[in-house]
Amino acid sequence: MLYLDHAATTPVRADVLEAMMPYLTESYGNPSSHHTVGEDAAAALTDARARVARALGMRAGDVVFTAGGTEANNLAIKGIALAARAAHPGRTQLITTPIEHESVLASCDYLRRLHGFDLTLLPVDATGRVDPGRLAAELGPQTALVSIGYANNEVGTVQDAAALAAACATHRVPLHLDAVQAAGWLPLAGTGADALSLAGHKVGAPKGIGVLAVRGRIPLEPLVHGGGQERGRRSGTENVAGAVGIAHALESAEAERADAAARVTAVRDAFIAAVLAAVPAARLTGHATHRLAGTASFTFAGTSGEAVLLQLERRGVVTSSGSACAAGSDEPSHVLQALGVPADLARTAVRFTFGHGPLPDPATLGAAVAAAVAAVRSGS
Repeated sequence: MLYLDHAATTPVRADVLEAMMPYLTESYGNPSSHHTVGEDAAAALTDARARVARALGMRAGDVVFTAGGTEANNLAIKGIALAARAAHPGRTQLITTPIEHESVLASCDYLRRLHGFDLTLLPVDATGRVDPGRLAAELGPQTALVSIGYANNEVGTVQDAAALAAACATHRVPLHLDAVQAAGWLPLAGTGADALSLAGHKVGAPKGIGVLAVRGRIPLEPLVHGGGQERGRRSGTENVAGAVGIAHALESAEAERADAAARVTAVRDAFIAAVLAAVPAARLTGHATHRLAGTASFTFAGTSGEAVLLQLERRGVVTSSGSACAAGSDEPSHVLQALGVPADLARTAVRFTFGHGPLPDPATLGAAVAAAVAAVRSGS
C-alpha cells in the first residue's frame, strides 16, 4: 500500500514513540503533584515546553499544550478575541478567509452568532492567496484578531506570512496563523505571527496533542476552566507523554525540513507533470509554486472524486478528496468554491499529500492516477 494522505495524519515516528515511552510507563505522575513521581513528570513537561518554544522562536511561557490543532485554533480565536473585546469594547471585528479549516470558520461563526462579533471574510485569488494590501485596507481600531492559515490543508497554497504580519503589526492587530499543515515544511520561527497553532499528528507525534503558541503580551481568555494549568490558559491535567512527543517530533521535523522539502518538491513536480500529461481534463488546484512541498491536488472533470479514490485504492494508492474533517460530506469543498471552482467540478477533487519518508516513483504514480480516472470514466 502507498499511503499519500499525510495531510490528514502522519505515522508516529519510532524515535518519538521511544521518547514518549518512559512517560507512559514508569514516569507516569501528575505534574501538579508535589512528590517525586509528580516532579519527574513536571520536569519533563517543562523541558518539552522549552523545546517547542525553541522550534517556534518563542518563549517557553508562550507555549500552551492542547489536545490538537482544532482546540488550538478554537483557543486562539475565541481566547484572543474575547480578551481583546473585554479590554476594548469597540474591538468587535474578526478577519479570516473563506478557505480556512472548519475549526477556524466555525470558531469565528460562533463569536459572530453568540457574542456579536462582526466577521469579515477576506477574499482570496484563484490560487488561494491573500492580498496583504487588501488585508491592510480592512484593518482598523475595531479589529480584534486576524486568523489565516499559513498553508491551506486542501490545496497546499502558502501565504506570504511576513507580509500579512507586517500589515497587522502596523495596526497593532494580533495575527494568528493556523500552521498545522505548515509544520515540517515551512519555517515556523520568524513568521511575525502573534499566535501559531500546531497538531502533533501532522509531524509524527500521536493524535491528541497540539500546541497554541501565543506571545505573552497577547491577552488570552481560557476556554477550559478549573485547576489553572498552563499558566491559567488551559486547565486540565497535562498530557506529559504527548508534550514530550510533539517536542521531539517538531525538533526532528525541523532538522529534516530543508532536505525533505527539496527532495519532496522534485517528486511532487514530476508527479504533477505526469498527471497533467496523462489526464487531459486534469486541473491542478492551488498555487503552482507557492505550495507545500508535499501537496498536489487536482480536479478530474467528468468523474467523481470518491470514485477515483476507490479506483486508486484498488491499485494500492491511498489518498483523499480533501480535508479529513469533511470526509463523508456530499458538499463540494468550500475551499475550491472560494477559488472559483464550480461545485460540480469541486466534487471531482483528489488530494495527494507526501510525507518525509520514502517517496513513490512519480511516473508510476501518474500512470496509476490516469488508469483510475479512465476506469471511472468507462464505468469499469
